[in-house]
Amino acid sequence: MQGHCDDRFAGVAEEFERNLAERGELGASVAVTVGGETVVDLWGGHADPERTRSWDKDTLCVVMSSTKGATALAAHLLASAGDLDVDEPVATYWPEFAAAGKDGVLVRHVLSHQAGLPALRDPVPAGGFYDWDGMVGRLAAEAPFWEPGTRHGYHALTFGFLVGELVRRVTGVSLGRFVADEIATPLGLDLYVGLPEGLGDRVARLVPPPDPQPGEPLPRFLVQAMTEPGSIPALVMLNNGGYLVPGEWDSPAALAAELPASGGVTNARALAGLYRAIVHDRRIGRFTLDAEDIARMGAVQSAGGQDAVLGGPGRWTLGFLKAGATPAGTDPPSVISLSEEAFGHSGHGGSIGFADPGCDLSFGYVMNQMSAATGLGPTGQSLVDATYRALGYRRAKYLTWVR
Repeated sequence: MQGHCDDRFAGVAEEFERNLAERGELGASVAVTVGGETVVDLWGGHADPERTRSWDKDTLCVVMSSTKGATALAAHLLASAGDLDVDEPVATYWPEFAAAGKDGVLVRHVLSHQAGLPALRDPVPAGGFYDWDGMVGRLAAEAPFWEPGTRHGYHALTFGFLVGELVRRVTGVSLGRFVADEIATPLGLDLYVGLPEGLGDRVARLVPPPDPQPGEPLPRFLVQAMTEPGSIPALVMLNNGGYLVPGEWDSPAALAAELPASGGVTNARALAGLYRAIVHDRRIGRFTLDAEDIARMGAVQSAGGQDAVLGGPGRWTLGFLKAGATPAGTDPPSVISLSEEAFGHSGHGGSIGFADPGCDLSFGYVMNQMSAATGLGPTGQSLVDATYRALGYRRAKYLTWVR
C-alpha cells in the first residue's frame, strides 16, 4: 500500500490494507476528498493477475458502469447551460429517434432508465458495439420494450449510446471528445472514454469474478438471461457483439472505442476529482453549476417496483445511482450503502464514484479483481463505511448513513 491518508481517516487505510491482505483484492486505488481537500489517496497491489506489475500511483483501469457518472455529468452540464432540456423529447435533438413510436420519449426518460431501450432485438454482429453510427442508428429504429416513462429497466450498455448521441447532436462532438475537452482536461483528470494511443501500458487487467460454487445463489437477471433466450436480461447480457465475454472489456478494441456506459478508463483519484468538481468546486471548465443543478443530479426519478432488467427495485436520478438494496431476504442480496444525499455510480465488479453534498464529500474506488456481488461488494463497501464513520456518521439499519 502506498500514498497518503489523513490521521482522521486511518480507518480507510486499515480497510484498504485488509482488502489487499484478507479479502482477495488484487490491485486497487481509493481516494476521498472532504471540503475540497484530498484526505485519502491510496493505491496498492498488482495490475495483472500474474502479479508481475505493481499497481502504481498512475495506474488506470476500466471501471465499467462507473463510466456513467461522467456521461451523466456531460448531459447535466449541457442542461445547466440551457443547451439540453431534460423535459424535451429526444427527437427534438435527434429527429431519427422518433421512429417506432418513440416520438414522446423525453430526455429525462433516457437519463433515468425509463426509455424502454435496454437492448436490441436483432443480433448484434461481433464487434458491433464498437460501431457508433451503427449502434445509434439501430437504437433510433428500435421499438421500445415497454411504454416509455411507465417503468424503469437498467440500460446497462445502451445508456451510453443514447446519452452520448444526445451530447453529439447538441455539441457536434462525440461524448468521448466532450469528456476530454470539457471535463477531464480542465480538471486535470486521468479520465478517458476512448483511451488515447500510448496509454495502454498504464491500464491494469480486469480479472473476472470467480465462478459460482455449486449451490451458490445467482442473481435473478443472470438466471433469466441463461434460461429465457428471448427475455430482456438475455438480450442485454448476450446480444452485444461479444462485448461482455470476460476478457473483452479491456481488449485493445474495447479500450479504443467510445463506450460511455461501460468503457471508461480512469483511477480513484480521477473519479474523486470528478465528483469533487460537482459537489465542491461547482465549476467545470466553461460550465458553472448552481444549487438547482446539484439538486437535479441527486433527486430520485425512478424507483420502486421491479426493474425490467435487474429484477430488483433500483433507484435512479437523472443519470446517477442512489443508495439502495434488494428487499430483505433476497438471495443473493445487493446493497450499495451511502447516505441519502449521495449520488454517483458503481460499476460491474465493484468500482464506484460518488458525491455527497451533505458533507462536501467525494469518493472514488477502482479495482481490477472483480466481485460477483451485484451491489458494491465487500471491498468497496468497507472503504465507504470507513469514510462515513470517520465523518461521524452511523449506519441506519443496513442501507443509509446518517449523522
